[in-house]
Amino acid sequence: MEANRMGHYFEEFEVGQEIIHCQSKTIFESDNNLFSLLTMNHHPVHINIDYCKDQQHGKILVPGTLVFCLTVHMTVMDISGQAIANLEYEKIEHLAPTFINDTIYSRTVILDKKESRSKNDRGVVYVETIGFNQNNEDVIRFRRKILIKKKGK
Repeated sequence: MEANRMGHYFEEFEVGQEIIHCQSKTIFESDNNLFSLLTMNHHPVHINIDYCKDQQHGKILVPGTLVFCLTVHMTVMDISGQAIANLEYEKIEHLAPTFINDTIYSRTVILDKKESRSKNDRGVVYVETIGFNQNNEDVIRFRRKILIKKKGK
């Protein structure tokens, strides 16, 4: 049996290809609390149940930046494991709220790819990733450009 490979090389990506990522994560109260504290996000909508009772959703809202981070990192095994660098993130859209005990999944579509003009051992892959919850509701969408190694270079 062959071990899991960490990502794919530039040549292996095909424009239009959709990848359903195998990793997923249920967001627990401890994840939310630790992330909020580490990132100094002390807004009560993320950490105060009593405050949230009178707010729009009536319960603690997970920070969108936590959902973004999780969704990006779920793609590493398939998308950026052979990356030299993430060059750009763009058009980050928070589509729906995420709450404690929601499970996040993700899928990525390859939008474009271009060989590097300055170095023949790499290229840029342009992708759109969507994070969705256990109800198959899209909660986040973003695009990024990744500088990825070519095979055998």
